[in-house]
Amino acid sequence: MNKNVPLLFGNMVFNEEVMRQRLPREVCKSLLKTMEEGKEIDPSIADVVANAMKDWAVEKGATHYTHWFQPLTGATAEKHDSFIAPTPGGQVVMEFSGKCLIKGEPDASSFPSGGLRATFEARGYTAWDPASYAFVKDGTLYIPTAFCSYTGEALDSKTPLLRSIDAISREGVRILRLFGDTTAKRLTTTVGAEQEYFIIDKEIYLQRKDLIYTGRTLFGAPAPKGQELEDHYFGPIKPRIADFMAELDEELWKLGILSKTKHNEAAPAQHELAPIFTTTNMSVDQNLLIMGCMKRIAEKHGLVCLLHEKPFAGVSGSGKHNNWSVGTDTGKNLFKPGKTPAENKQFLLMLAAVVKAVDEYQDLLRISIASAGNDHRLGGGEAPPAIVSMFIGDELQAVVDSIVSGTDFKGAARGKMNLGIPSVPTFTKDTSDRNRTSPFAFTGNKFEFRMLGSSQNISMPNVVLNTAVAESFRQFADVLENAKDFDKALAALIKETFTKHSRIFFNGNGYSEEWEKEAERRGLSNLKTSVDAFKTFTSEKNVALFARHGVMNAVEMKSREEIMYENYAKVINIEAQTMIEMAGREIIPAVTSYVAEVASAAAAKTAVIETVDISAETDIINRLSTLTGKAYKTLAALRAADDEAKRQEAGEKMATFFLERVIPVMRELRETVDEMETLTAIDYWPMPNYGDLLFSI
Repeated sequence: MNKNVPLLFGNMVFNEEVMRQRLPREVCKSLLKTMEEGKEIDPSIADVVANAMKDWAVEKGATHYTHWFQPLTGATAEKHDSFIAPTPGGQVVMEFSGKCLIKGEPDASSFPSGGLRATFEARGYTAWDPASYAFVKDGTLYIPTAFCSYTGEALDSKTPLLRSIDAISREGVRILRLFGDTTAKRLTTTVGAEQEYFIIDKEIYLQRKDLIYTGRTLFGAPAPKGQELEDHYFGPIKPRIADFMAELDEELWKLGILSKTKHNEAAPAQHELAPIFTTTNMSVDQNLLIMGCMKRIAEKHGLVCLLHEKPFAGVSGSGKHNNWSVGTDTGKNLFKPGKTPAENKQFLLMLAAVVKAVDEYQDLLRISIASAGNDHRLGGGEAPPAIVSMFIGDELQAVVDSIVSGTDFKGAARGKMNLGIPSVPTFTKDTSDRNRTSPFAFTGNKFEFRMLGSSQNISMPNVVLNTAVAESFRQFADVLENAKDFDKALAALIKETFTKHSRIFFNGNGYSEEWEKEAERRGLSNLKTSVDAFKTFTSEKNVALFARHGVMNAVEMKSREEIMYENYAKVINIEAQTMIEMAGREIIPAVTSYVAEVASAAAAKTAVIETVDISAETDIINRLSTLTGKAYKTLAALRAADDEAKRQEAGEKMATFFLERVIPVMRELRETVDEMETLTAIDYWPMPNYGDLLFSI
C-alpha cells in the first residue's frame, strides 16, 4: 500500500506548523521566540498554549497527558493524567490548564538521586521544555520536561543538557563576534544518533531467563556459524524484519523523527537505524523514542528488540554513533572546512577548540559512555578502544602539521574514482579515508563520537562535548578579545593549541597493542573499565568545568557519581543472581539427567554384550561429570562472592568488589557451562542455543 509520507510525517507532533495554525499570532510568535532563542517563556501565554495543545491532542485521539522526563535511570518516566474535569451536572469536560502544562509533581524519592533525596522526601517537579515538541502517542499527549528535586538540584538527564547547550551558545557567540558576525544570536548543536540493535524471535527469547532479566546471554556456546562469512552485513533484509522496519519507519515518521537509513549490521540478527540530524535536545528525546518504539513494535511482530551492548558473546555488539556538530541560528555550519581549510581561520579555530576539549577532558568523554554493558564492547575489533583519540583525516592532519611546523600547506587536489568500466560514471573521491577504530572522528562537517553504547541515553556524552568545547571557546575569547593585533593573536593561538594537544591525534589502528603502548607513552588515559572511569568524575578539574558554566554543581556531580557506582553494582548483581538460578536450577540438573541417561544406556548395552564398546558413553560420563562438579563448585563460589559483594560499603567499594571479585567467577562459570553445552544432547539442554537465537528468523 502506498503511503503519502510527506502528509504522514509529523502528523502526531505539535510542531511549528501546528502552532501557527492553532495559536493566536502573538502567542505563537512569543512561543517560537522562546524556542529559538532560549528565552524564558511568558507565563501569560501558558493557558492559551495549553488549551490549543489539548484540543489538537483530543482530535488525535488523546484522552490523557503526561509530563515525559528522563530520570537518572537511563530510561524515561511518565505519569498519565486524563483531561477530564467534572461539571455541576455530573458530566465531564476536557480541560488542560497552563499550570498543568508548565509544572508537574512526580514522586522524587523513588528515582535515583545519589543521596539528594531521602525516602521520606518525596516532592519533585517536572517543568515543560518548550524547545522539544510535544507529541501524541498511544492516546496520550506527551510533554517533554525537565525534572528537579524540591531543593532545585537536577535529578534528570535533560536539565544538564539544556544548560550545556546554553553554555556553548553563550561562549560561542563571543567567538563569532570576533569574526564580525553580528547577526547570529545563538549557537545550535546538532546530533544524529545511529542506533544499532538485535532482533530475535519472541518465543525463543521467553525461554532464556538471562535475556529476560539482563538483556544479554550469560551462557552460550558459539554456533557453528557466526559472522565469519560477512554475509549478513548490508545483506538482503528478511521479510519478517522488513515488515517490522516498515512499521517502525511509519511510527517514527508520524512522530516527526527523520528515520532515514536501515540495514543489516555485521552480526547475525543485528541491524541499524540512522536518522537525519536535528537539534541536540530534540535528538536526545527522539533517540529515546526510537528505542521505545523498536521494543514496542517488535513485540507486535512476535519479535524482541535487544538493545544491550553485548547480547551475544563471540559476535559484534551494538553501539551508537553520535554525529555532533555546531552551527548558528542563521544556518551556518561552523565545522565546514570549505574548499581551502588551510585559509579558513574561523574553521581552524573551531577545530582547535574541539581538539583542546577532547584532549583535556578525555576522562569525561570516557565516563560519559561508561556502563557495565558497554565494558563488554569497547575494543576487541568491534568498537573503538577505551583510549580516547581523534582522527581528522589526511587533509586536515596535513593542515595541522603545517601550522605546527610553520611550513606551507600543499593540498592535494580531489581525485577522481574511475573503476575502468565505461558504463560506470567516475566520481570525486573524498580527501580522506574513514577510520572505524577511532573513538572521535571528523567526518566532513561534524564529529562522530563512536564510543556510545546502544542502550544508553545520549544526553551525557553531549553534555560533556558541549561543556568542554564551551570552555575552549571561553578561553579563546578571553585571549582574542584583549588582543592588540587580532590576526596575529589568532594565528598564534591556533598554532599553540594544535602544538600543545597534538598527542590526541591518531590515524592508525586503534585495536592494535602497539597503539595502547604508544598512547601510554603520550600520556593519554586508558580507563579500561567503567569503575576505573567513574573514579575520575568528580576530580577537581571536572567539577570546576561544570560549575564554571552552570551545567552541574558539585552536589549534582557527587550524586551522579554515586548513581554510577550503584547502577554498576546492581547490574552485575542481577547478572550473578541470574547465573546462579540458571546454573543451579536448570543447567546442572539437566546435564545430570543426561549423564544418567547415558549411564543407563551403557549399562543396558553391557547387559546384553558384556564386552561391548562403551568408550563413547564412558568418555561423555567422565567429561560431563567432571565439568558438572566444577560448575557446582564455581556456583557455590559465585554465591559466596555475590553475598560478600552486597556486604560492602555502597559506592566505589561495592562496585570495585563486583568488578574484581564477582565478574571473574561469573566468567569461570560461563566457560565451564559453555563447554558442558557442547557435550550435552540438544534435547536435554534446557534453553535455546546460539544457533536458535541468531538464525531463527
